[in-house]
Amino acid sequence: MASAVTAEQATELRGFRSVQRLAYECAEAVAARLRPGVTEREAARMQRDWLRARGVRDWFHLPFAWFGDRTAFTGFRIPLQFFPTNRALAEGMPFILDMAPVHGGFTADVGYSGCLGANPLHDKLLADLRAHRELLLREVRERRSLREIYEDVDRLMVRQGYENRHRAYPFGVIAHKIDRVKDRRWSPRVLGFGTQALKGLASDALHGHRDGWSPLWSPYRFSDHPPRPGLWAVEPHLGFRGTGAKFEEILVVTDSRDPAESAFWLDDDLPHVRRWGKGA
Repeated sequence: MASAVTAEQATELRGFRSVQRLAYECAEAVAARLRPGVTEREAARMQRDWLRARGVRDWFHLPFAWFGDRTAFTGFRIPLQFFPTNRALAEGMPFILDMAPVHGGFTADVGYSGCLGANPLHDKLLADLRAHRELLLREVRERRSLREIYEDVDRLMVRQGYENRHRAYPFGVIAHKIDRVKDRRWSPRVLGFGTQALKGLASDALHGHRDGWSPLWSPYRFSDHPPRPGLWAVEPHLGFRGTGAKFEEILVVTDSRDPAESAFWLDDDLPHVRRWGKGA
């Protein structure tokens, strides 16, 4: 862990890392149980049940699942299309599991890409995401504006021959800021999003608007500023002819002047990173 982090901050980061690992453990456990015929709604319910059995009672957002060409958000025009459907999984079909649990007051937001059986195209997309993880960290350390980094991610995708699918998210975001959430046994939700976490994001948006920054990392003018210190859930999302793949994990940004300490990924022991380490 970077030395710019104080002992108190290190304790905080361990809390966020624990929840992020819990979410990825859930993704791997559910992915291992997927079979032909399972629907997106069933996969989303499996994620909820797994996490609730381990004490999760609140959410930044409830789990999503996307199968087949829905992993590339094919034809998505309105937010309701992101919610799980009765699309059934089939052999060779890609899938994405996405969940954002809150546990012990700490938040995580993760995205896990997989495939039911062999799919060389999907394997290539997963491998090519590695360059995006490296680019994002390098340019955040250079303190380039979020908008500029977003544009560089776009250009890298074009060079790789892919479409930018995170642009289909609300406000076209590639990332959003996350914070501690007051620990409660249960929190009301609005369209699948926990009101506690949404209040925190809204508060950041209000303060940021006054101070010239945004908690949303987008291609628009309001993101034309250097990365704000804090935790960012980052999710570059590639698409190619109806196949999509992404990762989502926490990037830590500090106010250190040392580039090596100014930004780092919260955890390098995650499924996609381990996959790259095996040369897949």
